[in-house]
Amino acid sequence: MKLAIALLSLSVTVVAAMIYMAVSQEYKLHELKIRIVASSAEVKRKEQTIIEMKAKDKAMKTELVSVNSKVEELRKRKEKSVKVVQDLTNTLRTCSTETENVQKKKAGTGEAIVKLKADHEVAKNTAEAEIQNLKKQILDRDKAICVFADTTKEEARKLCGIPEAPK
Repeated sequence: MKLAIALLSLSVTVVAAMIYMAVSQEYKLHELKIRIVASSAEVKRKEQTIIEMKAKDKAMKTELVSVNSKVEELRKRKEKSVKVVQDLTNTLRTCSTETENVQKKKAGTGEAIVKLKADHEVAKNTAEAEIQNLKKQILDRDKAICVFADTTKEEARKLCGIPEAPK
């Protein structure tokens, strides 16, 4: 009987050990299932995050294309503006040069006008003096003619400045 008790004890021990191992394995399997469920939920969250990131990346790429086109448009506008500024600067320089030339011509014309006025005054004075001289010569000649003129004729009296004779 000792052997039967020993075998029974051994069997109970082995069964208890098997039960313990089975419970332990079930507990580990239960923990693994919980971990798998948690891991799959985390994987789904990460996949969702990846999908959202891809959507954001696509939106950003679209926005980047739009921004790049706007930047290119602004560059073109800047180039046009720089060209317009250069053209206006060149035009301003040309206008300034022309203004200076016109000012020089105006000053030269003003000097020429002043010189012409002075020359005109001199010529006028000379002509007036010459006219006075010629008038004097004409009067002297007329007086010389009056000495020889017949005062009985009306034309001679007018020429000599003699009043009319009574009739």
